[in-house]
Amino acid sequence: MTNLTHLDDTGAAHMVDVSGKPVTAREARATGRIDMSPEAAAAIRDGTALKGDVLAVARVAGIMAAKRTAELIPLCHPLPLTRVAIDLVVDETGVTATATAATEGKTGVEMEALTAVSVTLLTIYDMAKAIDKGMTIGGVRLLTKTGGKSGDWRA
Repeated sequence: MTNLTHLDDTGAAHMVDVSGKPVTAREARATGRIDMSPEAAAAIRDGTALKGDVLAVARVAGIMAAKRTAELIPLCHPLPLTRVAIDLVVDETGVTATATAATEGKTGVEMEALTAVSVTLLTIYDMAKAIDKGMTIGGVRLLTKTGGKSGDWRA
Protein backbone atom coordinates (compact mmCIF):
# COMPACT_ATOMS: atom_id res chain seq x y z
CA MET A 1 0.00 0.00 0.00
CA THR A 2 2.79 2.45 0.91
CA ASN A 3 6.53 2.70 1.32
CA LEU A 4 6.25 4.55 4.64
CA THR A 5 8.03 2.48 7.26
CA HIS A 6 5.59 3.17 10.10
CA LEU A 7 2.58 1.84 8.15
CA ASP A 8 1.94 -1.81 7.39
CA ASP A 9 0.47 -3.17 4.13
CA THR A 10 -3.04 -2.29 5.27
CA GLY A 11 -2.12 1.26 6.28
CA ALA A 12 -2.14 0.59 10.02
CA ALA A 13 0.50 2.27 12.16
CA HIS A 14 3.13 0.02 13.69
CA MET A 15 6.55 0.18 15.28
CA VAL A 16 9.21 -0.84 12.78
CA ASP A 17 10.88 -4.18 13.52
CA VAL A 18 14.61 -3.49 13.76
CA SER A 19 15.56 -6.90 15.17
CA GLY A 20 17.36 -7.95 11.98
CA LYS A 21 19.39 -4.75 11.63
CA PRO A 22 23.04 -4.67 12.69
CA VAL A 23 24.22 -2.54 15.60
CA THR A 24 26.20 0.44 14.29
CA ALA A 25 27.52 3.71 15.71
CA ARG A 26 24.98 6.42 15.02
CA GLU A 27 25.01 10.16 15.62
CA ALA A 28 22.69 13.04 14.76
CA ARG A 29 22.95 16.82 15.15
CA ALA A 30 19.99 19.21 15.13
CA THR A 31 19.71 22.95 15.55
CA GLY A 32 17.17 25.64 16.28
CA ARG A 33 16.96 29.23 17.46
CA ILE A 34 14.97 31.41 19.81
CA ASP A 35 14.81 35.10 18.88
CA MET A 36 14.18 37.67 21.60
CA SER A 37 14.66 41.24 22.68
CA PRO A 38 18.18 42.52 23.29
CA GLU A 39 17.22 42.90 26.98
CA ALA A 40 16.30 39.22 27.30
CA ALA A 41 19.41 38.09 25.43
CA ALA A 42 21.61 40.23 27.69
CA ALA A 43 19.97 38.81 30.84
CA ILE A 44 20.56 35.26 29.60
CA ARG A 45 24.14 35.99 28.55
CA ASP A 46 24.96 37.81 31.81
CA GLY A 47 23.18 35.30 34.06
CA THR A 48 20.84 37.94 35.53
CA ALA A 49 17.46 36.37 34.65
CA LEU A 50 15.25 36.11 37.74
CA LYS A 51 14.79 32.34 37.39
CA GLY A 52 18.53 31.70 37.50
CA ASP A 53 21.07 30.29 35.05
CA VAL A 54 18.92 29.93 31.94
CA LEU A 55 21.60 28.23 29.86
CA ALA A 56 22.47 25.60 32.47
CA VAL A 57 18.85 24.67 33.07
CA ALA A 58 18.07 24.60 29.33
CA ARG A 59 21.06 22.35 28.68
CA VAL A 60 19.94 19.86 31.35
CA ALA A 61 16.35 19.98 30.04
CA GLY A 62 17.54 19.16 26.52
CA ILE A 63 19.61 16.22 27.72
CA MET A 64 16.71 14.89 29.78
CA ALA A 65 14.33 15.27 26.83
CA ALA A 66 16.62 13.29 24.52
CA LYS A 67 16.58 10.45 27.04
CA ARG A 68 12.75 10.43 27.04
CA THR A 69 12.09 10.79 23.32
CA ALA A 70 10.44 7.36 22.99
CA GLU A 71 7.88 8.44 25.61
CA LEU A 72 7.01 11.58 23.65
CA ILE A 73 7.08 10.53 19.98
CA PRO A 74 4.76 7.66 19.03
CA LEU A 75 6.47 4.64 17.45
CA CYS A 76 10.00 5.78 18.41
CA HIS A 77 12.26 3.05 19.73
CA PRO A 78 13.76 3.62 23.20
CA LEU A 79 17.50 3.93 22.71
CA PRO A 80 20.51 3.51 24.99
CA LEU A 81 22.07 6.91 24.35
CA THR A 82 25.83 7.03 24.75
CA ARG A 83 26.08 10.82 24.48
CA VAL A 84 23.90 13.90 24.39
CA ALA A 85 25.51 17.34 24.14
CA ILE A 86 23.83 20.73 23.93
CA ASP A 87 25.78 23.70 22.55
CA LEU A 88 24.28 27.15 23.20
CA VAL A 89 25.41 30.37 21.52
CA VAL A 90 23.96 33.65 22.78
CA ASP A 91 24.09 36.73 20.57
CA GLU A 92 22.46 40.18 20.76
CA THR A 93 19.00 38.96 19.72
CA GLY A 94 18.71 35.33 20.76
CA VAL A 95 20.16 31.91 21.39
CA THR A 96 21.07 29.23 18.87
CA ALA A 97 20.98 25.69 20.22
CA THR A 98 22.66 22.66 18.68
CA ALA A 99 22.03 19.19 20.07
CA THR A 100 24.12 16.10 19.34
CA ALA A 101 22.85 12.62 20.20
CA ALA A 102 24.78 9.38 19.80
CA THR A 103 24.23 5.66 20.33
CA GLU A 104 25.38 2.28 19.19
CA GLY A 105 22.20 0.64 18.09
CA LYS A 106 19.89 -0.63 15.38
CA THR A 107 18.09 2.63 14.66
CA GLY A 108 19.05 6.28 14.37
CA VAL A 109 19.03 9.13 16.86
CA GLU A 110 17.59 11.91 14.71
CA MET A 111 14.44 12.20 16.82
CA GLU A 112 16.50 12.38 20.00
CA ALA A 113 18.58 15.27 18.65
CA LEU A 114 15.47 17.11 17.39
CA THR A 115 13.64 16.57 20.69
CA ALA A 116 16.66 17.75 22.67
CA VAL A 117 16.99 20.99 20.73
CA SER A 118 13.23 21.66 20.86
CA VAL A 119 12.99 21.23 24.64
CA THR A 120 16.16 23.26 25.14
CA LEU A 121 14.56 26.18 23.30
CA LEU A 122 11.23 25.77 25.10
CA THR A 123 13.07 25.88 28.43
CA ILE A 124 14.83 29.10 27.45
CA TYR A 125 11.42 30.57 26.64
CA ASP A 126 10.00 29.44 29.99
CA MET A 127 12.89 30.86 31.97
CA ALA A 128 12.99 34.23 30.16
CA LYS A 129 9.30 34.87 29.45
CA ALA A 130 9.08 37.39 32.29
CA ILE A 131 11.47 39.59 30.29
CA ASP A 132 10.05 38.94 26.78
CA LYS A 133 6.81 37.06 26.11
CA GLY A 134 7.19 37.71 22.37
CA MET A 135 10.16 35.39 21.85
CA THR A 136 9.90 33.16 18.79
CA ILE A 137 11.28 29.67 18.27
CA GLY A 138 12.12 28.51 14.78
CA GLY A 139 14.49 26.89 12.38
CA VAL A 140 14.45 23.52 14.17
CA ARG A 141 16.01 21.04 11.76
CA LEU A 142 18.34 18.13 11.37
CA LEU A 143 21.89 19.11 10.42
CA THR A 144 23.61 15.72 10.10
CA LYS A 145 23.15 12.03 10.73
CA THR A 146 25.69 9.26 10.49
CA GLY A 147 25.49 5.48 10.58
CA GLY A 148 22.92 2.92 9.65
CA LYS A 149 21.76 1.41 6.39
CA SER A 150 21.00 4.75 4.72
CA GLY A 151 24.48 6.05 5.52
CA ASP A 152 25.49 9.61 6.24
CA TRP A 153 23.36 12.68 5.54
CA ARG A 154 24.15 16.39 5.79
CA ALA A 155 21.82 19.38 5.39
